[in-house]
Amino acid sequence: MKIAILGYDIEGRVSYDYFAAQGHELTICDRNPDLAVPEGVPSVLGDGYLDGLDRFDLVVRTAGLLPQLILDKNLGLEAKITTHINEFMKVCPTANVIGVTGTKGKGTASTLIAKLLEAAGRDVRLGGNIGLPPLTFLEELTAESWVVLELSSFQLTDLKLSPHIAVCLMVVPEHLNWHADLDDYTEAKSQLFKRQTGEDVAIYYAANETSRKIAAASPGHQIPYCAPPGAVAADGAISINGQVICKTDELKLPGRHNWQNVCAAVTAVWQTSQDVDALSSVLTSFEGLEHRIELVREVGSIRFYNDSFAAGLHATEAAIEAIDGKKVMILGGYDRMLDIDHFGPYAVEHQSEFRKLLLIGASAERLAVSLDKAGFTNYTVDTGAKTMPEVVAAARRLAHEGDAVVLSPGFASFDMFKNFEDRGRQFKEAVLGL
Repeated sequence: MKIAILGYDIEGRVSYDYFAAQGHELTICDRNPDLAVPEGVPSVLGDGYLDGLDRFDLVVRTAGLLPQLILDKNLGLEAKITTHINEFMKVCPTANVIGVTGTKGKGTASTLIAKLLEAAGRDVRLGGNIGLPPLTFLEELTAESWVVLELSSFQLTDLKLSPHIAVCLMVVPEHLNWHADLDDYTEAKSQLFKRQTGEDVAIYYAANETSRKIAAASPGHQIPYCAPPGAVAADGAISINGQVICKTDELKLPGRHNWQNVCAAVTAVWQTSQDVDALSSVLTSFEGLEHRIELVREVGSIRFYNDSFAAGLHATEAAIEAIDGKKVMILGGYDRMLDIDHFGPYAVEHQSEFRKLLLIGASAERLAVSLDKAGFTNYTVDTGAKTMPEVVAAARRLAHEGDAVVLSPGFASFDMFKNFEDRGRQFKEAVLGL
């Protein structure tokens, strides 16, 4: 079979290895004209990499490549397009698959679910948008294994098979530079649920109407969390079906927003294990993921937090509420032109928590205008800071003893950094170098 691998990134490389091992005739297609490809492998690089794909029997789209870009160049190609995730779902030897989507908290909730399952004695693999591309561990799986997949809207937009347990966390507008509009974004997420059966389970965040609507696409058993019969955080405890799992003050994850992720994870795992001791042991020890409200160090009495993963201002708001004391907030980055008008009134409401907002990057000027409109003036614009050490130094000068300096940008990283991991690593290096 002639197969085109569209996008030779991490996921694309694993897809290439998977299909190459089956003896297929592969061609690598990528927009990067300088990409290094395996010796002797046919490739189409740079301009024209999407042309003439109808000559292939199968086209494997990497997650970040918009399907419409392929179809604009190749009419009638829909039936030939697949993805890494679609291929995994088709050949996966176990029905025990949990898919997690949402705008915020996917990585934390997915990791928690995997750890909770492991504590309950299950054989577990974590992959998708976090961890490994799942075809990497395909041969390790048995019929009894459990797979937890964190899935972005890019991966879900043309999903053809749904998992046994699907979880939708909070959903707010995001990736509108990739999706046509908010309806297109939520429709992509609904694909996780649409192909479930009546025997499957759809879990959603009770307090988010969009999450409920997305899960409603499932014909399966729909269970809310943060509301009965799912797990709830109430009366100082995480509980489900009347059983207390742990006290909320025992959780190591910072911030009340993480109570949502905990309740989502407990609700998902409760469908297969009601081992309260195992659940409690994980929840009272798991401290979170790198680049998510991560305490880097204290310099004198000033605390430095890395929350580089916050690429939207709703996530920034969660960090503000999770960290005690006065804060110097480092905000800004690549501007995807999302709606930011909600943040100005929020900043006014919470202005007693700020020492200063330090605005950086390409989005700084637009964010300043939005703050001015809301009547918030306790900010400074520093578009002259071109490196992370300069940003950290500027934030430190603004901080007082006992304050926190928080990198929680609220915007994507692509104006100054490769990705959020690069931004977070550079921040930590700069802080550790103080």
